[in-house]
Amino acid sequence: MTARRDIEAITERIRQRSRPGRERYLGRIAEASNRTANRAVLSCGNLAHGFAVCSPSEKLALGADTVPNLGIITSYNDMLSAHQPFETFPALIKDAAREAGGIAQVAGGVPAMCDGVTQGQPGMELSLFSRDVIAMAAAIGLSHNMFDAAVYLGVCDKIVPGLVIAALTFGHLPAVFIPAGPMTTGLPNDEKAKVRQLYAEGKAGRAELLEAESKSYHGPGTCTFYGTANSNQMLMEIMGLHTPGASFVNPGTPLREALTREATKRALAITALGNAYTPVGRMIDERSIVNGVVGLHATGGSTNHTIHLIAMAAAAGIAITWQDISDLSEAVPLLARVYPNGLADVNHFHAAGGLGFLIRELLDEGILHEDVQTVWGEGLRPYAVEAKLGADGGVVREASPRESGDEKVLAPFKKAFQATGGLKVLSGNLGHAVIKTSAVKPERRIIEAPAKVFDSQQGLNEAFKAGTLTGDFIAVIRFQGPKANGMPELHKLTTVLGILQDRGQRVALVTDGRMSGASGKVPAAIHVTPEAVEDGPIARIHDGDIIRLDADAGTLEVLVPAGEFALRRTADADLIGNEFGFGRELFAGFRQLVGRADHGASAFGTA
Repeated sequence: MTARRDIEAITERIRQRSRPGRERYLGRIAEASNRTANRAVLSCGNLAHGFAVCSPSEKLALGADTVPNLGIITSYNDMLSAHQPFETFPALIKDAAREAGGIAQVAGGVPAMCDGVTQGQPGMELSLFSRDVIAMAAAIGLSHNMFDAAVYLGVCDKIVPGLVIAALTFGHLPAVFIPAGPMTTGLPNDEKAKVRQLYAEGKAGRAELLEAESKSYHGPGTCTFYGTANSNQMLMEIMGLHTPGASFVNPGTPLREALTREATKRALAITALGNAYTPVGRMIDERSIVNGVVGLHATGGSTNHTIHLIAMAAAAGIAITWQDISDLSEAVPLLARVYPNGLADVNHFHAAGGLGFLIRELLDEGILHEDVQTVWGEGLRPYAVEAKLGADGGVVREASPRESGDEKVLAPFKKAFQATGGLKVLSGNLGHAVIKTSAVKPERRIIEAPAKVFDSQQGLNEAFKAGTLTGDFIAVIRFQGPKANGMPELHKLTTVLGILQDRGQRVALVTDGRMSGASGKVPAAIHVTPEAVEDGPIARIHDGDIIRLDADAGTLEVLVPAGEFALRRTADADLIGNEFGFGRELFAGFRQLVGRADHGASAFGTA
């Protein structure tokens, strides 16, 4: 009961804080719904351009404004495994729309980049900014005002948050998110990680490393570890933007196709032309956002969402903070162990009972808000199900199993892996930071050691190769924040620091950069804010300063007398090399406009 009261209190705190922004937002979408949410406002010339390639019957229906028209926003490309399956979705959606008496058109495409491809490369510095570009690209597609609802085809790291921002910006339209699903299980993630470590130590060659990586990332679908991409899918389902049970069904299967057809028909059913009008801007409220944070904690999800959820909520006029996220962590137990928080992948998680089981456990204990609106209707309880293929080829749903199929992967509430969530916010004289605790052993969650300071991830990697990273230490990697260079993900550091930890050294990381949902067994205080380029305290750390990271107490401190530390000059870094090449010169405006990590690292401002 205490946890339930705490969640109610935090939700009410968010509601009160958000009231002015939320009221302005709801007023805007009400005005949009009343004045512009149909094609009747378009001139004949507007309409002629909008349906020029449609069939005569479709032109007649669209001109008379008598049938719903569904806009498709797609992130398809055929380079990235997670998005390649979307190639065939528009034709499938159009066919399903016709069956339901509606029309569907591809409204626009959005870019979809992969942090896995750009990891450690210059292109990674565009990754976080791509979220806002995706939101803007989707907005351009929807700006034609031809649509009564929209479906969003997206999966991976920045794509889904960007699409959510766009959907909420067009909050007068119903929105259904349609996933592609995870790839089938390949080489186990822990075996892949071992080969990475051997390669970093010079004990395996490039051919062996490439073979291991290729066996792990081997076909269409999302990568199978529980990083940002799969955390996205969990969020869309627990926030009610997917149809029930849709998240973790593999691509290219009859059930995946049936779910896509069903989602199309549901999107058409909830337009203003019918009796179940569900504008997404009203549907997503403070309770929905809190449910998303609860799901993130209960599954040990991606640290990236401590940034993205703030930006997503802001698009709906809702103001959440890192403190809200941290306080919710204290009320939510960890119920899932999926790599890097365990050895299982998302396919194992799904087979053990998946989101349906987890949602039911949390609802039964009052840890989730049940009284929410979803694309499926009223209440979250209909999501405590398993989706299966019916005899007629359609989707049928059964109540999720009462027992987990594997309690080492998915625990019932009363056997939670830990009493608190998998994420924690740290505070102290270095500012604020985020740490993912679910993959870190309890005995490694407190470390006090001298700092080794670097102004780039390359600096630490070179020190490793030179053999100078000896003894216990806390690596400080600064000038990696959003204003400095776009806040790239520093996942490659996991391998180096993991090797040193395995050798018996006590090590940790402190950075104003990102580390993603793939951050693993090494304690990492990430997203440090204020960042170094804004004269944050991280820019005053010297080599040898003792830093104390205490993930249990939620503190991050440099143990230097306050007066001495305050008088230190902040370090400077030459960032000219981060300003040009691989398109980085085009994003100078983003680096100037972007907000702090704890404000969502957005170029659009806050709620």
